[in-house]
Amino acid sequence: MSTTPATVGSAATAPDPARWKGWIPVIGLEVHCQLKTRTKLFCGCEYRFGAEPNTLTCAVCTAQPGALPVLNREALALAVRAGLALGAEIAPWSKFDRKNYFYCDLPKGYQISQFDRPYCKGGGITLANGHRIRLTRIHLEEDAGKAIHDRGAQTLVDLNRASVPLIESVTEADVRSPEEAHEYLDRLKEILQYAGASDCDMEKGSLRVDVNVSVHRPGEPWRKRVELKNLNSFRNVSAAIEHELARQIAIYESNDPSQQVVQETRLFDAQAGVTRSMRGKEEAHDYRYFPEPDLLPIEIDAAFLAEQRAALGELPEAKRARFQSELGLSEYDAGVLTSSPALSRWFEECARLCGSPKDAANWIQNEILRGLSAEQRPASAIAELRVTPAGLAELIGLAHKGTLNVPGARQVLRAMLETGKGAAALVQELGLEQVSDTGALEQWCREALVGKDKVIADVKAGKEKAIGALVGPVMKASKGKANPQVVTEILLRLVKELP
Repeated sequence: MSTTPATVGSAATAPDPARWKGWIPVIGLEVHCQLKTRTKLFCGCEYRFGAEPNTLTCAVCTAQPGALPVLNREALALAVRAGLALGAEIAPWSKFDRKNYFYCDLPKGYQISQFDRPYCKGGGITLANGHRIRLTRIHLEEDAGKAIHDRGAQTLVDLNRASVPLIESVTEADVRSPEEAHEYLDRLKEILQYAGASDCDMEKGSLRVDVNVSVHRPGEPWRKRVELKNLNSFRNVSAAIEHELARQIAIYESNDPSQQVVQETRLFDAQAGVTRSMRGKEEAHDYRYFPEPDLLPIEIDAAFLAEQRAALGELPEAKRARFQSELGLSEYDAGVLTSSPALSRWFEECARLCGSPKDAANWIQNEILRGLSAEQRPASAIAELRVTPAGLAELIGLAHKGTLNVPGARQVLRAMLETGKGAAALVQELGLEQVSDTGALEQWCREALVGKDKVIADVKAGKEKAIGALVGPVMKASKGKANPQVVTEILLRLVKELP
């Protein structure tokens, strides 16, 4: 995190002082994102989440003597694409460095990363309130392995993940609240998914967030910051920041010399909703960085840059604007339907096939997504649905033609989701074809009018909406198969014909 005060605490960007008792939060985010390559950063080993431990390794990623790294071109391409999508400046020349530290899951005793010459600087994300969270840098590095500490006195090590390609994006200390941190991460995830750089699946460890938090009084220098590590959901990021801000403020306001905010790394206990001390914070010089001697510097020419820019495609902000301007969606609808690339593709295909973007949007949001949580909406859940865009378009078409009423269409969709059968077949199978025969409907309508003198009087007095009280009984008599629009028309006609 940058130590430059930037705009934090200025009149234009200051957070609500009452919320934090006059203290100013200083929050920066460091996000590690696994790039969506088939193989690792410096060797040809494949990486698959959930594979048997230590089965996806070789002499390079396990640091055998004499093994030399070779840069994965696709990883570099995806890293550059991510930087471009975030509006950053891609350096024409950058280099790798060795970040030295010792831990059981780091086979070389150092991590190949980037220190003083990262491949990417600048850029940022503008939030809905207009506040911009600036990026300091993005650098490319390899992941460590995985240490498993839940075996009593034993620690097991799985090196499958060793040398998996990561980008680490570091913000300026521009984040002003837990809510802004959550929104920034939502938008970052969106952008990286649309750029094709990563699937950003936190459950599989492909997106990991560290947070730096401190507070200070207006006009005074920044105070000691605390790092919050290993946050495994955006909700936990918000909750951890909320607790840590309150904790630091309470310590400063206690004026108790036995209590101090120290520069350290803390973990978040999600069950208890508190942060707990993990270790003293290491500074950069503890890592003894020096240039990686086994890798050439990275040189990015204009042709490679243009190739990656062309591969970006339409990013979420542009897609939201197009959905509103071309398809007539509301800002809210466009936001929901662009929350993941898979969902936006699903919607666009359905809208194209049914010819009614608004109907497609309504059915997807109100029925398809209703049973899915926000975490389930990306490709995994949408791709696994038994209903295809073509299937939903067929159902919308049947509703448009009057074959189904809305309750019947919902019933058919539930059956489609359960069985994978087509809409037309299920309409016949479930006997849900809408009744529009005026003879049968008129008989039910006449029966519904019996004894309803008050409704009849209101309709005759010009209150036509009062007729809605009689539509329900007709629908019940028809076992839900009556066409509500035709029923309303018949009821109004019958009332007007009465003396």
